[in-house]
Amino acid sequence: MWLKHLSVLNFKNYTESSLEFLPQANAFAGTNGAGKTNLLDAIHYLALCKSYFNPIDTQHIKKGEDWFMVQGEFDKEFTADTISCSLKRNQKKQFKKNKKDYQRLADHIGQFPLVMISPSDTNIVTEGSEERRKFMDNVISQTDNHYLDILIQYNKILLQRNTLLKQIKERGVFDIGLLEVLNLQLADVGERIFIRRKRFMEAFLPEFERYYAFLAEGAETVSLVYDSPLMRDGFESLLKTSLEKDRVLERTTQGIHKDDLLFTIHDGMLLKKFGSQGQQKSFLIALKLAQYSFLRSCKSYKPLLLLDDIFDKLDAHRTRKLMKLVSDDEFGQIFLTDTDGERIRHIFEEIGKPIRIFEVKGGTVDV
Repeated sequence: MWLKHLSVLNFKNYTESSLEFLPQANAFAGTNGAGKTNLLDAIHYLALCKSYFNPIDTQHIKKGEDWFMVQGEFDKEFTADTISCSLKRNQKKQFKKNKKDYQRLADHIGQFPLVMISPSDTNIVTEGSEERRKFMDNVISQTDNHYLDILIQYNKILLQRNTLLKQIKERGVFDIGLLEVLNLQLADVGERIFIRRKRFMEAFLPEFERYYAFLAEGAETVSLVYDSPLMRDGFESLLKTSLEKDRVLERTTQGIHKDDLLFTIHDGMLLKKFGSQGQQKSFLIALKLAQYSFLRSCKSYKPLLLLDDIFDKLDAHRTRKLMKLVSDDEFGQIFLTDTDGERIRHIFEEIGKPIRIFEVKGGTVDV
């Protein structure tokens, strides 16, 4: 699978731009703030119906305009598909495949799988467990279109249970029957999510370890562990045991919404506290390459790989190794950004791989 053509209208800092890509490597080069990352984000919109960086769609409309449109033509298994996303202020976002509206955006997720590697990914390491659950859910949802539905169902029941806990505190009325019903529903849906996440991690972990060993060249040992309250007890049992605590705090303190991924280095030391910036960067890149490998194994075609400012905090040797890796047959079409177009050109000349480099200057693009 590859993206042949991309056009943007009134998108972020672009008034209008139309680009033709190579099926191998493509790069956007230019100074910081020129709009390189915005083009990657436009591709992300086409694949996953949203921005990678900002969930508020209207903030991607160019200043002074009332609408934006992003459109792309994908070639997948000898079939061409035109995908378009448009938004007018105060209206619902429109998403179309070959000029036909989707009934649900969730039906599009996974059709054009994509992996983005960006400096903002440091949130996965440095922020709370929600960021790491998002990472897991993003990968799984691109391979299982029912998974998003189950997540939505779980969050709806969780909200109902939390609302009931607040009412118990406020009114002093304890509807044990309703609570038991919600417990059963939450446990049923939650255990299905737990099983899916656990199965995903079993397939994902070996790929992560392989890529980290490649990037770090055996310089240090790292560990990635899926941690869930359901590892220690059944969901219904956890809810019953934590009931008094839940009533005091007015929220559900046990469940798969507390799942986490534990990142450690050097025999159990937390990566976010004891890992250098370079080690954290290598860890994150290994995570994303393993995501790519997992998606590829679940599909009959190769996902897109987007590398935003990948040269930051990686030395020249590791950068060259990484570019050689992602240009091999194991990977498909790649897009990358950098401030130095000549550096990109030199690296790809060294490894003997084709690349098309676009020069980006203040919302305009030249080949």
